[in-house]
Amino acid sequence: MAHTDPQPFAHLSAPNAPLYRLVLCTFARAKERFIVHLRPEDVAAELRALTEKHDETDRRIALADGRFAHSDVQLAQAMEKLVEWGNLRADADTGRVTSVEDFHRKRFLFQLTPAGYAAEQAIAFYEEAIGRRGALQSVALGDIAEQLRSLAVLARAADPDPATTHLLLLTLAERFSSLADNAQAFMASLRRAIDFSDGDVAGFVAYKERLIDYINRFIADLANSGARIAALLTELEDLDHHRLLWLAARREAADAVPEGADEAAAYARAEEAAFDAWRNRWRGLKDWFVSHEARSPSQARLLRQAAVTAIKQLIDAVGLLNERRSGRSDRSADFRTLARWFAEAPDDAAAHRLWRVAFGLSPARHLTVAAETVAEWEREELAPATSWRDAPPIRISPQLRRTGSYERRGKPNGVRDRSAERRFLLEHAEREAVETAAARARLRTDGPSRLSELGMLDPRAFRLFLGLLGDALSARFPGETEVKVVTSDGSMEVRLSEVAGGGQVAIRTEDGVLTGPEHVIEITDLMVTS
Repeated sequence: MAHTDPQPFAHLSAPNAPLYRLVLCTFARAKERFIVHLRPEDVAAELRALTEKHDETDRRIALADGRFAHSDVQLAQAMEKLVEWGNLRADADTGRVTSVEDFHRKRFLFQLTPAGYAAEQAIAFYEEAIGRRGALQSVALGDIAEQLRSLAVLARAADPDPATTHLLLLTLAERFSSLADNAQAFMASLRRAIDFSDGDVAGFVAYKERLIDYINRFIADLANSGARIAALLTELEDLDHHRLLWLAARREAADAVPEGADEAAAYARAEEAAFDAWRNRWRGLKDWFVSHEARSPSQARLLRQAAVTAIKQLIDAVGLLNERRSGRSDRSADFRTLARWFAEAPDDAAAHRLWRVAFGLSPARHLTVAAETVAEWEREELAPATSWRDAPPIRISPQLRRTGSYERRGKPNGVRDRSAERRFLLEHAEREAVETAAARARLRTDGPSRLSELGMLDPRAFRLFLGLLGDALSARFPGETEVKVVTSDGSMEVRLSEVAGGGQVAIRTEDGVLTGPEHVIEITDLMVTS
């Protein structure tokens, strides 16, 4: 019944996955008790015992979700599927055969296959890592310091005992690995707790006091014990700690499986590999507690900094929760109030003053307009709506382009007087405003008028006319002969009506002639009060 291509994780996505998980957990627990084979009735008894361990409430929940709701037939089918997937191996059970009928009846002994046991270990490790909250282990710090003191005593001996040295190093590595893993898991769970602060407010506020006290105690223990551990590590290195590492490596290499014909060479390779592993663990331990000023701070110092930062974040989270509970206004309410103030401003000058006060804007003292740029602006006669990609470039200093600043390093230059530039820009803006007003007055009609009656248009009036005509034509739907539209700035209104049989019309300008079908147009300047 063994499967040639094991699929030990297939049961996780099967329809009856909870039952498969319980069966495999039963075999894994039996293996921990050094029981290799189980019969189907043994598995059923284990599952019944597991059911009896739950109280009535837990048992109802378990039965509702189908964890223990199964028959002997379902259990047998589940074990057969696990054999098919390669998690279990089935061997003929001939130990209780007393008759020919028993011999021909299908009886099997089941045991975990290597692939099935490896899959169970992987799943258990995954579930433990995902559900792990972690802890800051002050006790582990004391254990690490005690193991290092014992190693220092051995290092001073002329002939240290290999077994004692190996056991001390194994305990030291186990406690250090537990400390590092738990600290990492705790900081991750702490970040999740801070992120969850928007949930149960009352619970979080009550929890944070105990948590901050817990972190403070660990920070103090880490500062004290970390200094002792760093001193012990330095002392051991002065006492030639490599001698202790070689003793542990030789003891581990003695259990290595011989490879090849040259047993001495294989033993030497195993000893060298074990020594490299211990030397790497020692380096990790030293990097955790001893800072390298030229390279980087120790992991213990980084952990203390992360713990202090976590305390600050907890306090900030509590402060934010208190602000929300006290009903303080947020930024969106402030912006709504500011918008109401703008709407209530008596004139544009008051609105500009409010803008400067609210956003802290002031004239740009760094503005520099080169004479070449000004000359090109006047030559091109650019409209305010000209796109930056179509406008002539503003030439800047290569130093500004390279360093982002006109100034050289050293004493900063004095503030330049930009009054002439500002006066020029003001005059330029006033001149544009006058020309735009003239163009608007030129295009304004006293009522409906034909396009052919517009007469000669200067360049600025023609550009404004093209914009108005484009707004009207783009707003007209197919089949319509008349359209009314207001410009985007709300300053002008255009009515455009097609003239049936009006023929073509030519509008003459200084730049050329625009031809198109005849229309009746009415342009109203909404900024002019009657």
